[in-house]
Formats: sequence, structure tokens, C-alpha cells
Amino acid sequence: MSDRAIVGGRDPAQGRTATIIYILYLVGLVVQVTHLIGVIVAYVYRNDGPDWVRTHYRFQIRTFWIGLLYAVTGFVTLHLLIGGLILFLTLVWFIVRCVKGLRFVGRAEAYDNVTSWLW
Repeated sequence: MSDRAIVGGRDPAQGRTATIIYILYLVGLVVQVTHLIGVIVAYVYRNDGPDWVRTHYRFQIRTFWIGLLYAVTGFVTLHLLIGGLILFLTLVWFIVRCVKGLRFVGRAEAYDNVTSWLW
């Protein structure tokens, strides 16, 4: 008998790579290179696994590119004094997306709104 819990007919272990990518993204707040490693892994695995896991890969890829857009916008507007606020809000946005994604992966659920630019 396996000691892994099957949630709703889904094995949470199938989302292990997606979990690692979320963790790489969060570690990337301190060690920036792990963001790049995370998005590369998401691109490599985006067509692998069950549908619920693939939604996470798509979400992670979008999180990287949208976050990069927001960060560049923040840096470009730093001299206008609004850039600091944009960068802070981008940080909060990024953390919320990763934590929310980790919660869904932990419950072996598909991400509910993959195409959102917000949460």
C-alpha cells in the first residue's frame, strides 16, 4: 500500500516538478538566476503530465513573462517616483501567484484562472 494520498483521483506527486518551479521562483527573490532556471524547466515540461499539472506550467510561464514586464516597467519609471511602487506591487503580485499556485498543486488541482494578469 502506498503512503501517498490520492486527492480526487489525482496523485499530488505528479505535480512535484510544478512545486519545484514555484519554489525556484520564490528563491529567485534572493538568487535571481533561479527565476530563469524555473521558466526553462516549465518550458521543458509544459506538455508533460496530466492536464491539471500542465495548467501550472502554463501559469508559471505566464508569471515569469508578465512579472518581467512589470519589473521592467517599474525600473523604467523609477525616475518618476512611481517605479518604486510598481516594483513593490510586482513583488507582492509575484509572491501571491506563487503561494496560490503552491496551494493548488498541494491539493492536486488545476490552476483555476491561468490567463489572468492578476492573481
